[in-house]
Order: sequence, then C-alpha cells, then structure tokens
Amino acid sequence: MKKRIPSLLLATAMTSSLLAACSGTSQEPAAQPSGNTPSAPAPAGKTTVQFWHSLGGKNGDYINGLIQRFNESQDKVEVVGTFQGSYDETVTKLQQAVAAKTAPDITMLERAYVQMFAESEVLEDLTPYMAKSKLTVADFPEGLMGHSTFDKKLVSLPLNRSTPILHVNKTMLDEKGLAIPKTWDELKQVANALVIKENGEFKRYGYSMPYDTWYPIAMISEAKGKFFNDEGTSLGFQEEGIKTFKFLKELQGTGALYYPPAQDSGNIVNQMFTSGKIGMMFQSTGVIGSLKDNVKFDYVTAYMPMDQVYANPTGGANVAIMAGSQHKDAAWEFINWTMTDPKGGLKFILDSGYLPFTKKMTESQEMKDLWAKEPNRKVAYDQLQYAVDTNKHVAWPQVMQEFFKMIQAVMYDNKDIGASLDTFRKEAERIMKQ
Repeated sequence: MKKRIPSLLLATAMTSSLLAACSGTSQEPAAQPSGNTPSAPAPAGKTTVQFWHSLGGKNGDYINGLIQRFNESQDKVEVVGTFQGSYDETVTKLQQAVAAKTAPDITMLERAYVQMFAESEVLEDLTPYMAKSKLTVADFPEGLMGHSTFDKKLVSLPLNRSTPILHVNKTMLDEKGLAIPKTWDELKQVANALVIKENGEFKRYGYSMPYDTWYPIAMISEAKGKFFNDEGTSLGFQEEGIKTFKFLKELQGTGALYYPPAQDSGNIVNQMFTSGKIGMMFQSTGVIGSLKDNVKFDYVTAYMPMDQVYANPTGGANVAIMAGSQHKDAAWEFINWTMTDPKGGLKFILDSGYLPFTKKMTESQEMKDLWAKEPNRKVAYDQLQYAVDTNKHVAWPQVMQEFFKMIQAVMYDNKDIGASLDTFRKEAERIMKQ
C-alpha cells in the first residue's frame, strides 16, 4: 500500500483540484493570492526554512505577518513562506516535490490529506520535538486532533481550522416570532415559515448551504451514521443517508431549502444571506468575519441542528514537517513558536477568525475579550465538543469524488436516493479495496 500512495495521491489531487476550481469544495472561502510571494533570502548566519501554505487574500496577509514576526523575533532561523494555491493544488505540488526531492521543510496540509502523506512515510514524527518543548497532545483541543496521529506517530498539528455552523438572520426570525432551530424538525418548521412565494416564484427561501460534502456528512453524523465503517472496508451508513437526503429534498421542494449551483456556491449563498434572500445557512466558521462586516441585521451563529445527536466535521489545515527536511530542528523552532508564543498563532487566530488551536489560546485574555465582543466566534469553538472525523480514510479523496456524484444525482438531477446511494456504495468499496 505504501508504495502505491504517491501515484494515487497525484491522480487524486489533480482530480480534486479540477473539482474544487469549479465548486469551492475545499471547505474554506476561496483563496486568492495577495502579496503571497516568497520572502527575501535569509540573512547571513540564519538557517533558511521553506514553508508552503495555501492561504491567499487577507488570510495570506495574516500568515505572512506571522512569518515576519517570527523572523524578527530571533536571529537563528529565517522562514520563507510561499503560497502554493488551494489546498488541492498544494497537495499536487507537494507530491511532485517529494518525488523530485525538492519538498519544503514545512507544509500546510488540508486535514483530510494528512493520512495519505503519513501512509507514504514522508511526514516527520513530531513526538520527540514536542517532548523537548514540553508540549503534549493534551495542550490541543481534542476536536482538532483527529488527523494528527497515524500509526502511533504524531505527524501534524492544527493550524487554520474551522467547522460548519448555522448562520442566522435573527432579525428575520424575530419578525416571525421564531426561535433559532436546535433540531432538524425545528429547522424544517422555521425554514418553511420564512419562505416567500409570489406568482409561482420564490422571493425568499428558508435556508441554504454551499455545494459540498461537508454538510451532508455533518447531517449523516447527526443521524448517528458513520461515513466509513469501523473496518475501513465500506460506508458506515445507509438509512442515515436516505434520511438525510430525503430531508433535504423535501425542503428543496417547498422552497425551505435553496440548493445553489455547484460553481461559486459558497459566494452565492453568502450573498443571498447578506441580502436577505435566505434566513439561515450552513457555512464555515471562516466566513464569520466577512459576514459581520456586510450584514445589516442582527446576525448570530448557532450549533448545527441535531437529529439524534449533535455532530459536525472539522475542516481547514494542519501543519507538518517533511521527513526529508535537512533543517528539522529549525523548522520545529518556527512551529513551536507558532503554537506557544502570543505573537505567533494567537495573533494569527485573532486576525483571521479561524478556531484557536491550543487550549492556552482559549484561556488568554485576548481571546476572552474577543469572544465577549464577538460571541458568534465562541459558538464555533464550543461546538468542537461535538467534532467528528468519520470520513477518515486514506481513500477519502477518491471516495469524495464519488460522493459528489451522488450529491449531484440527488440534489440536481432528482435521481432516486436509494439507488444513488447503492451506486455510490459500490464505487466506494471498489476504491477502498485497491
């Protein structure tokens, strides 16, 4: 298995890049380059450490700021940060660089891709470095550590992480005397009550979500299903999947759910939310900052509504040291500083809006002050107690493509849910046996 991972990885990453380019499937707001050019060569006497990342736009500015602060904080290590495109594009370039022995010292990896690189044995075990710095796994929120340890090796740590969450136009709900939904049944009632239909056309829908696997996985988990079975040989859900998509199709039929076109779906639902065309949406925590600056109503966030249980998958990326790095100690200096220095990760989190990724950050006065000022962001962190990682499998990126096909068949083409799920299951099992 380990020998075939690199070629599988390349094919998967290329496919994912094409899909993400047209659908925004990276589970984050689209990354756009903005000043994300490599830093100048290291000054004499400093060890140069190459760091590849996937953050563009304002978040790219924030990660560049973090790198600059580290470089200015000491005189031994100079980190050179390079924007490599989306998460999927970074994976493709990293796989090629590993084969050519030109990989960076440190890389950002979308959490679902960590396992593939870990299986290829190209990620450094961080356990001894953690011990030297007196860090332990217990220093990190449990809900963010699901894609860090493989084969008893700690190969990555959380960095820019997020979860899906319910975003609510509370003004709209208040006008109707409606409470924020906590269950699927309440979500159905509230979403239907918000619908406005005139002359056969919907002028307002109840709620929406981007075209992505993230949200159906959350709902399947809320129905007490697992995406993969415990043996890693097949899917871990059947009735839970049928229940999820029946719920979505029923609401789609009444206008309670607007399911957007695949292309640019995240921006579409965000715009509909800020303009009052929908009252609620499932979306990433990563959009809270931009939404609060654009809405003209009382905007709040809440947990994803439960069915049988509360449950939500996490997203975003981790950071890892490449096993082939010639500067591992210097690379760890940067990662350790990011994890522990208030001028490092804490400021990056305060600036960007991602989830705090160490418990020390959550206990800081700066984070407490921010949460008091912006309680929407604390809701996202509190929801981590219900984090799940049921799509954790080395074959996930390929299986994900088949899951997208099922979503398309059901949500766009109105195909039979059971038959579509059966087709998906067969393809998933075929891939997982390879």
